[in-house]
Amino acid sequence: MPEISANMVEAVVNEWPVAENTTFAAGDAIATVETDKAVVDVPAEADGVLLRTLVEPGKPVSVGTPMAVLAAPGEVIGDLDALVESLLGEAPATAAPPAAGAVTSAAGPVRLFSSPLARRLARENGLRIEDIAGTGPEGRIVRDDVHRALADRIPVPASPAPPPAGAAPTPRATATDTGYDAVPHSRMRRAIAARLSAAARETPVFTIRGSARVDALLALRTELNAAGDTRISVNDLIVAAAARSHVAVPDMNVVWTDDAVHRFHDVAVSIAVATDSGLVTPVVRHASELTVSALARTSADLVARARDHKLRQDELDGGTLTVTNLGVYGTEEFSAVINPPQAAILAVGAARKEAVVVDGQIDAATVLRVTLSVDHRPVDGALAARWMAHFLGLLEAPLRILA
Repeated sequence: MPEISANMVEAVVNEWPVAENTTFAAGDAIATVETDKAVVDVPAEADGVLLRTLVEPGKPVSVGTPMAVLAAPGEVIGDLDALVESLLGEAPATAAPPAAGAVTSAAGPVRLFSSPLARRLARENGLRIEDIAGTGPEGRIVRDDVHRALADRIPVPASPAPPPAGAAPTPRATATDTGYDAVPHSRMRRAIAARLSAAARETPVFTIRGSARVDALLALRTELNAAGDTRISVNDLIVAAAARSHVAVPDMNVVWTDDAVHRFHDVAVSIAVATDSGLVTPVVRHASELTVSALARTSADLVARARDHKLRQDELDGGTLTVTNLGVYGTEEFSAVINPPQAAILAVGAARKEAVVVDGQIDAATVLRVTLSVDHRPVDGALAARWMAHFLGLLEAPLRILA
């Protein structure tokens, strides 16, 4: 299993596009695996033949663990079964004294095979690895086995004792009053938790709030949709304005690293997409160079494939700013957690009719509120305020977004 993305621990084998004893060419997809947030084809590095798959589809595999036997064209493997056994970690007939990962039975020491992630999860949750039944290849203990063991050990609430004789009966608690369902963490939920927990621990964040009258922006959107074949959303115009603001204030188009602040030439904006298994943030590359209609088509494609879990890993990496919009749910204003290693995230609320004061007179206007959360390490407050002023100006004079 290759390390497809940075800090990847494991991935699930989705399918084997190449059948056993079938030849393939360099660059052909010989496996399809699912990471925390994307489905990725694993290409062949050279011509060859797939002799044996070691992992069934649907099984998680730790990085570095063998998952198939490949041979060069014309190569002959003398004892394929023996090779497979060695790759799967079969215990030799004469076992060594018990060591880490081994237990002793009446018949002698027995080697237990488990993934590094499973061992870590068991250790963190106070479970003995030898008490867990493995369902992986050849009985290997994998992450899901640990999750099942954790769910099995959750205590069931005791039934209340009967009331004393002559006492008035008390209402009995139902399962819905006191019980709960233990839903094992998905790979995506664990990845989201790990990334955002790291952001909360390591990133010094400040927030800037702003509001803009967006009547002209909404009118422009109506005109664009009437004149063209591509449906343009309000969020598309917001993403376009954010990208153009990064061009105007290039010191915002950065990420922090331990050695240097990386200032990027291309403006790549991530868009937050809610899926049935968690939040993903596909990246619109060259966002400042795209026309609004091209940006809308790109966004629509990314959103659709995100919800179908068909994004590639490279479509999730590389952004410097995320735009997250909860306006469709009626949320007026909120702040969001930065998606590391990005420098900022823009939280967009719902556009609402409000009373505003213009030249001393009260008027009705459609107002949109946004909150910018910023990593203070590469970006100072004055710089973020300059970016916000430019961004709000584009929303209020939206023809400049089209320029």
